[in-house]
Amino acid sequence: MSTQSPSNVSSQSQVVIPVLEREKLILNNRSLSWISNKVCGIIENKQPALWWALFIPCALMALIGVVGGLSYQVFSGVGVWGNSNRVMWGWPIVNFVFWIGIGHAGTLISAVLFLTRQNWRTSINRAAEAMTIFAVMCAGIYPVFHVGRVWMVWFLAPVPNSNAIWQNFKSPLLWDVFAISTYFTVSLIFWYLGMVPDLATIRDRATTKIRQVLYGIFSLGWRGGNRQWSHYEMAYLILAGISTPLVLSVHSIVSFDFATSIVPGWHTTIFPPYFVAGAIFGGFAMVLTIMIPARYIYGLQDLITMKHIDNMAKIILLTGTIVGYAYLMELFIAFYSGAKYEMDAFTFRITGPYAWAYIAMMALNVISPQIFWSRKMRENLWVIMAVAGCVNAGMWFERFVIIDTTLARMFLPGDWKYFSPSAIDVLTFLGTMGMFLTLFLLFLRFLPCINIAEVKWTLPESDPHYGEDANDKVKRVAAYQKELS
Repeated sequence: MSTQSPSNVSSQSQVVIPVLEREKLILNNRSLSWISNKVCGIIENKQPALWWALFIPCALMALIGVVGGLSYQVFSGVGVWGNSNRVMWGWPIVNFVFWIGIGHAGTLISAVLFLTRQNWRTSINRAAEAMTIFAVMCAGIYPVFHVGRVWMVWFLAPVPNSNAIWQNFKSPLLWDVFAISTYFTVSLIFWYLGMVPDLATIRDRATTKIRQVLYGIFSLGWRGGNRQWSHYEMAYLILAGISTPLVLSVHSIVSFDFATSIVPGWHTTIFPPYFVAGAIFGGFAMVLTIMIPARYIYGLQDLITMKHIDNMAKIILLTGTIVGYAYLMELFIAFYSGAKYEMDAFTFRITGPYAWAYIAMMALNVISPQIFWSRKMRENLWVIMAVAGCVNAGMWFERFVIIDTTLARMFLPGDWKYFSPSAIDVLTFLGTMGMFLTLFLLFLRFLPCINIAEVKWTLPESDPHYGEDANDKVKRVAAYQKELS
């Protein structure tokens, strides 16, 4: 098959999957072709009714929320949002940071786990990468429209303009522009490059002319030769190396929006690692939220196994514990420092009118993941979905607590107010959620959602000596040593 890497090229060809999964495949007497049939069949066959039941409401929500809500905002002005001179960031930046965090799991699964040769990533990395792309697209909406005159947003780019206006390169808000645009570009290339062999498989299986042409264009003439595989693996390795620092840098730079200020509650050095851990925490929760239903809809239980889900649940437990530690350390430093304004800021968060949001954040992000200490809970899909939903909501509350509760009570008592979002705020956020889910459902419909080539490398059939008994192995090793001597 054109998607299977030659054993003398791939560094992963000797890797086998866990014993239970290997025995399951042996008992089913399946060959490598069943993987192609399973994944490509999602694209080639009609979509199940459940896909349509999800796609239609999500598409309508995106159309009304994003297109309708943002069109109304452009014609009416930013004043239709709940932002004010006091709480000038409001919901837009809360949602911006939320969506950027969602996109972190994709890069971690694709790049970091690839470099550390964690082969359980192979069944989930493609969907996680797609999730990254779509989440960053949703995040980019908010700063673009937050500038007010959206047609002037190109002034953010460092290019000469007729007004001789140059950006303030000392501003972390401008650092966001460069960090996120770089992150999106590298993630998009990484995602597309990994799909090239699988797009060629779909091209070769296509039964209609239009599919052959379209998938042929995007597969870039892939034929699966040794030279192509060699170049592919080197390019993939280089992109993984480039992407890895982005996992740390992007959300660290987003945290600088707050950490470099003098605002009490923000001016803290713990923000960069705290934001990165929180982003990975929320990102993995979103991967589970979207992949478990996809696994059920398309019957992918043999490819996305309980081992994958168990590993992601463990990562959520780890990063959730780190986030909980960061929350407690924030409180400790605020009160240990003796800085009056810092103590007052955290006292207001805990006991003020936003105490409900702070309690929700602590309960959802710190307490709910602790259930994953139990193996039985990590094997219950309903529990996993419930915890993942709690984490998704909790990470949104975290951004709300950090941003809006702080801005609502700044230095001047005359500026204190209780922030409430407008109907357009809520509509736009729901629209981005619909947009994210719509794009992901279209991805499942038209692109291979599982990396066919990499999954094949991890199967026992990809080992050239698979099925060899102990005596044959001793003879082969002895012959090899004799040849060397």
